[in-house]
Amino acid sequence: MNIYVSNLSFNVQDEDLRAFFTEYGDVTSAKVITDKFTGKSRGFGFVEMPDNEAATKAIGELDNGIVEGRTIRVMEARPKEARPERTGGGGFGGGNRGGGFGGNGGGGYNKNRY
Repeated sequence: MNIYVSNLSFNVQDEDLRAFFTEYGDVTSAKVITDKFTGKSRGFGFVEMPDNEAATKAIGELDNGIVEGRTIRVMEARPKEARPERTGGGGFGGGNRGGGFGGNGGGGYNKNRY
């Protein structure tokens, strides 16, 4: 079973995540998701456990638990939903992209303003 874990401390590493779940059974994989540019944790991760019964027990006991001062959420991961296919290429939009000032002419003193 694939398990989603959220609200993790940014200090939690893959090994820590694995350790939380090995108490309940075998862990196939444990991965804290990181930002691809900074390499820092995004505060959530996934754990894969081959035994559904052990995974269900882990979810029940770890959900709303406190880890490094944060209340974590633990639930069965949902399959990634298919994204609608993106059409068109890059480009820069269309339409009137001219500059200038629109509307009532711009600044200056307006005696009707006050």
